[in-house]
Amino acid sequence: MKIRTDVPDIDWGKIPFGYIKTDYNVRCTFKDGEWGEIEVSDSEMLNLHMAATTLHYGQEIFEGQKAFRGVDGKVRVFRPEENADRLARSARGIVMEPVPKDLFIKMIDEVVRLNQRFIPPTESGSSLYLRPLEIGTSAKVGVQPANEYLFLIFATPVGPYFPAGFKPTQVVVYREYDRAAPCGTWRWKIGGNYAGSLAATMRAKSEGYSAVLFLDPKEKKYIDECGPANFFAIKGNKYITPKSNSILPSITNMSMQQIARDMGLEVECRPILLEELAEVDEAAECGTAAVASPLSEVYDHDNDVHYVISRDGNPGPVTTELYNRLRAIQYGAAPDIHGWMHEVEL
Repeated sequence: MKIRTDVPDIDWGKIPFGYIKTDYNVRCTFKDGEWGEIEVSDSEMLNLHMAATTLHYGQEIFEGQKAFRGVDGKVRVFRPEENADRLARSARGIVMEPVPKDLFIKMIDEVVRLNQRFIPPTESGSSLYLRPLEIGTSAKVGVQPANEYLFLIFATPVGPYFPAGFKPTQVVVYREYDRAAPCGTWRWKIGGNYAGSLAATMRAKSEGYSAVLFLDPKEKKYIDECGPANFFAIKGNKYITPKSNSILPSITNMSMQQIARDMGLEVECRPILLEELAEVDEAAECGTAAVASPLSEVYDHDNDVHYVISRDGNPGPVTTELYNRLRAIQYGAAPDIHGWMHEVEL
């Protein structure tokens, strides 16, 4: 196996948030009650039984995280321990075998090292996106969990999740859709939750919005998630984010909350009525892919109400500061006082 270090012919500042083939992925199989050795593959294909539980009973979980080339030339991954913990919670939630944290981190290091030539330069603002994925591979016909699993991680360089970049966008509320079931797959990162959001998302995009702002699945009164990301708002000296049993716990949101405290803001995690948007100063969605994407307006489609967040079309000052501080930590331009960054030896 040869690790290539030549620079690929990529315009780093113009790459989309999408899939670009890299050199290698890493894999590990759980079989006979234990995890095997890490394998390296240059194939993008999987050899999967047609009766695998991932295909029939949704035994599939994943994570999303990023590696950054810092201003000092070092390569770091943002909070991989938290991703490992969340993947394990998702695994237990749908009766899969949790991936040990040390194995998770070791495979993260390996996939970054093997694909180091695809880590974008610091000044491009892009990053190397990592996709850890675990699937049930046992052939089952009756509804039951697998006893064999495949865990793999692939990497791809990505640009901003939203083509507009760090600019305010409009989102829409439709009450006929739920993001996830609060007593079902709610707080676990499984593909089925995203499949359930596709119809609403495609409709929103066709009507000119960047995403859907989902409401709580029970009363349809409180803000839940914003498309593929968590939601937060700035109201006076407060950072407010929804409290709900159907929201995926976002590592980025958790980090933003800490940065907000560092800035002297009060953090509130509580139910947020949709109508409260008329009183907030700023609002944004946040997540690994988007980092932070400010909102200019929320349109309540069912009641034909427009909640204008940004009247001048620019990101708010607090959201901008939160975004810049987090990015500075990720790229090594600011002290990592909370120990969030994991350095990878190349």
